[in-house]
Amino acid sequence: MKLVYVILILILGLAKNSFAQARDSINVLNGVEEGGDTLPHQTLDPISVFPKPKFHSRREERRYWRLERKVKKVYPYAVAAGKLMEKYNDEYLAAKTDRERRKYVKQVEKELFARYGSELKKLSISEGRILIKLIDRQTGHTSYELIKDVKGGFTAFFWQGVARIFGNDLKAEYDPFMEDYLIEQIVRRIEAGTL
Repeated sequence: MKLVYVILILILGLAKNSFAQARDSINVLNGVEEGGDTLPHQTLDPISVFPKPKFHSRREERRYWRLERKVKKVYPYAVAAGKLMEKYNDEYLAAKTDRERRKYVKQVEKELFARYGSELKKLSISEGRILIKLIDRQTGHTSYELIKDVKGGFTAFFWQGVARIFGNDLKAEYDPFMEDYLIEQIVRRIEAGTL
């Protein structure tokens, strides 16, 4: 009887090991030959590393977290603006006459106000200022230039005047290295998926 138990234990032990050796997938790596040896080579996606923000005071810390909240709120609108600019720009330039272009602009304006108008009206002045900067970042053109190209110089001048009343500037350019480095850092963290 002891012999049967020993044989049963051996069979179960061997069966367990045989399952452990089964492969469920094949991993093939590219290799690089260096000095007669073949070394495995894997290209990784770049990652961004940001230092943990250091604050000198509680006030500075609150300002940073407030800025982060505002950037997270308006960044999707800036991305959408960049995509829509690419989409509408080709169709706008394809129009043959100024009349067709004006008609197309009115149609697009109507669509955009229906889609985003109520949400954008709820933005605060500081969120609008951040959105203006992020639109410049996404499109490569200031908001003033975009309005001037599409609606004309007088309309751009008018909206610049309205923006100046509220302390904004449609001609403000995005400066990721000096003035807007905190916004750039927050946007990169959003794009990397860490925020």
